[in-house]
Amino acid sequence: MFIPIGDDNSDRTAWPLVNFTLIALNVLVFVFLQGMGSNERFTYAFSTVPQEIATGHDIARTVPIVDPETGGAVGSLALQATPISVYLTLLTSMFMHGSIMHLLGNMLYLWIFGDNIENLLGRFRYLLFYLVCGLLASLAHVVSTFAFHGNPLIPSLGASGAISGVLGAYLLRFPRRRVRVIMFRYISEVPAMIAIGTWFVFQIVSSLGALGGQGGVAYGAHIGGFVAGLVLVNVFRIGRQTPRFGAA
Repeated sequence: MFIPIGDDNSDRTAWPLVNFTLIALNVLVFVFLQGMGSNERFTYAFSTVPQEIATGHDIARTVPIVDPETGGAVGSLALQATPISVYLTLLTSMFMHGSIMHLLGNMLYLWIFGDNIENLLGRFRYLLFYLVCGLLASLAHVVSTFAFHGNPLIPSLGASGAISGVLGAYLLRFPRRRVRVIMFRYISEVPAMIAIGTWFVFQIVSSLGALGGQGGVAYGAHIGGFVAGLVLVNVFRIGRQTPRFGAA
């Protein structure tokens, strides 16, 4: 796998205010509202629970985590009352993370690839694009949870779905742009189609064994967000003047 560390920004014509603001919001929520991951009451109140989205009813009780192979309980989660509509957790969950590494990994990808899409779409359109991709990604996770018989009581959270949309847009619009990566302890450059394409193939392969599991990485959200980005980026481009140095 490649670890991206940068890309070519020579044609960027505007300071990526929205992208930096999204990164700041994710960090602030994790530090101050989630207590660096220690505030489970907040996290379990505002994360997305597929069963809640499917039924529209809030669940505030301790639920078991069951081993799908043995059927035995292996743990439990204390789901908290959600003080807002459960459907709004599709939005709030996009700004929360499960750990510091989860946060740092997501923000690295957003830092590298998000500014180019903001430059392409413009600030307001980029914000809408990001949120729509994230919402569709969360819905894809809910659908895949039921379709593959996952545990619908396991909450999901993170910016991964929205960022996957950004990656899909980047791959479509900048397939040959050079991306700096760490590969086998060396720094190299590869086309975006290789860096992002490899990431997407990994999501597909991993999802084959994970979509029916009890939790962990929401590969359905990653794939759903990525496809949403591929499909929607040109829709959001309608009527938008091409940036000065071109988009490809």
